[in-house]
Order: sequence, then structure tokens, then C-alpha cells
Amino acid sequence: MEEMNDEHADQTLILTGNEAAAWAARRAKVHVVTAFPITPQTTVMEAIAQFVDAGKMNSQFIRMESEHSVMAGMVGASMTGARTFTATSGQGLLYMAELVHWAAGARLPVVTTIASRGIAPPWNIWVDYSDVLSMRDTGWMIQFASTHQEIFDSVIINYKVAENTEVMLPAFVAYGGFTQSHTAKPVEIPGEDRIDNFLPPPPKGGWPHLCLDPDRPIVHGNIMMPHQEYMEFRFKIHETMERATSVIKGAIREFKDDFGRDYQGLIETYLSEDAEYLLITVGALAEQAKDAVDSLRKRGVRAGLAKLRYYRPFPTEDLVALLEGGNLKAVAVADRSIAYGSPTGGHISSDFYSVLRQTRKEITYLPAVWGLGGRDVTVEEQVGLFEDLREFHEGGRVGGRNKLIYGTLWVGLR
Repeated sequence: MEEMNDEHADQTLILTGNEAAAWAARRAKVHVVTAFPITPQTTVMEAIAQFVDAGKMNSQFIRMESEHSVMAGMVGASMTGARTFTATSGQGLLYMAELVHWAAGARLPVVTTIASRGIAPPWNIWVDYSDVLSMRDTGWMIQFASTHQEIFDSVIINYKVAENTEVMLPAFVAYGGFTQSHTAKPVEIPGEDRIDNFLPPPPKGGWPHLCLDPDRPIVHGNIMMPHQEYMEFRFKIHETMERATSVIKGAIREFKDDFGRDYQGLIETYLSEDAEYLLITVGALAEQAKDAVDSLRKRGVRAGLAKLRYYRPFPTEDLVALLEGGNLKAVAVADRSIAYGSPTGGHISSDFYSVLRQTRKEITYLPAVWGLGGRDVTVEEQVGLFEDLREFHEGGRVGGRNKLIYGTLWVGLR
């Protein structure tokens, strides 16, 4: 489906997830894009290059020699007050790591999309969130998009959040390599006037705390001695991450008012109000799990779902309220990533222990890992996870569908 020539008109296009990310950068009117190809995000940069070449996107498109240089370019451009964008995946994100920390430490509102893939070796280019979750302690906000529409919307929303003067932190928007990056679905693209109203341009004088300007020279990035404010700067990033939860919720409410799509908040629930058995997971598998919940409901099983949209900041208060507000007997948290040596083997399921410690209810907990390296997870396997959860709650063991190893359920492990 071809785009309309009128940039002010709303339109619905059939887009891949990567094209949705590129369109979001276009509608956000980013000033600078730094690019280096890596599968499966490459077509994000290809689409933006075509927009710029056709004069449909007024951005400086800079081809870099590596992902490390990509993030260095993002940092430098953002320091001048520019709205910046890039995309990467897997090993490319790992190569950026030094400058990923710098972007957060300098409090730069950079937004980057991640078409997530498995980490080598062995080489793997299919969906696995181990890449973006390896960045969990960098000071970046981390959000998972579960649909093509959510990819587009999330980029816009995260610029709104990141550039808020109460936040000023960078953000990752992650989605599944190939399962979302290369499949195509209808995506509603609002006209640029509506986006401009929701997301005004950055201040002309640069960010309030930092702006590189030859006419106003400053010193930045200088060394701090142990007795100086280094520790206080680290604390302020943590404090801001906690404060960002209310800013995120406010931006989501405003987005709903302006565009009619409601993402609820840092978590999105489905039939959880009266659920006895709850699954918490992320990404496209969370969207697919709605079918598993529907199937179980037809059989009389009170199953429910909580889609974790934001991992950083971690929605502890929202999850505690969810667990305490209903009739839950048991909850499973399924990771599509691996955290070696952690209590559960997964990033999110390990962090979830902090939620359990703050609840006043006795709730059975079953951590799970599934779909690593793009391994398929079917609706039937998701139904099986719920059945395992119920058996584990009732008898402390699971059936023969999956392997319970060191207290974690490994779905589909051979």
C-alpha cells in the first residue's frame, strides 16, 4: 500500500515492524540519524535513507563505520540539542555498550529501536531479548513493543517521555527480530500536525542541562574525584528512573486522548481481574498469549495475562497492586532471554522476586524461560505453561510437557 502525498493526512499503511520504526522517526521529525547495518534492523535505516533521499524527511543521515561510532554520533548530536534516532540489534548493541552508558550518564534523550536477536556465539539472528536486557543497568529506559502499531506509537511516546525535563534519559524500544521486524501488518500513521501537537520540537536553546554551542563554550565529561559528586550523579539517574513512571503514565494517557489507542501504562493486563493463574511476559508472545488465555477461559480455567511493557523503570508498584487486587493463586513469569547464574535464569523473572517480597499474599511463583534464539513458542505451549503452573501450585511439580530445572520451567528445551 503506497503512502499518500499529503503529510498532514492520517493514513493506514501495510508496514513491516522495521518500516513502522522508520515512519515513527519520520513523524517525530528527528534532526540526526546515525546508521550502520546489522540484521535484522537494517531495513529501518534503509527506509529512513529512502525518506531522506526523496525529501520526505528533513534529517541529517550519517553513515558510520561501526555501531560504536553510531552511538558516539548520537551522543554528539544530542549534546547540541538535536533530536536523534538510530536502530541496532544483537552484536551491534553490544559493540555500542561504552557509548550507551555515556548517553545515559550525560542525560541525553536519545531514542533507539532494537530489533532484538540472539547473542553469538553461535550466530543467531532471530528474536531473543538477551541483547537489550544486557543493557538493563545502563540507565536507559527499556520498553517492549508487542505489535507493529505499538512500535510506531512507542517511539513517539518515548521521545515525549525522554525529553521531559523531569526525565532526560535515553530509551530503547525493543521488538522481535524477524517475527516483528520483517512481517507486515496495517499501521495507522497520524498526520504530522497531530504528531507535532503531541510531540513539540526540542527547545531551540538546547537541553536545559547541556548544550554544545561554540558561542557558549562549556566543560563537560571532566573527571570527578571520589570526594566530589560522582555518587550523587549516579543516584540521580536512579531517582529519575523511579520518577519516570509517572511521566510515562501521563504520556500514555495523553496519547490515548489524542489518538484513541490505550496502552494502559507500564503493564497491560488482559482478563486479569478475576484470574487465579496469571502469566507475565513480554513482546509478541505476550500478544499471542491472549489466545491461550481465551482457550483456557472456554474450559473454565480462570487464566489471565499481564504484558510487561516497560522493564526499566521496573513497574514494581503496579505489579504489587495487580497481585494483591484479585484472587490469584499462582503466577508465572516467562523470559525470552537468559541471565546466566541469576536466581531463575531469566532477567524479568529474577527481578520479579522484588515484587513477591512486597506482597502480603501467599502466591505460588513459577519462573520460566522460552523461545531463545527464535525457537517457536506455540499457543498450545502457552496453554501448557498455564497447565504446568496449576499443577505446580497444587502439587509442587509439573507434568512431562516441560523441564523444571533448578526451580525454573524451561519451555521447549530438548
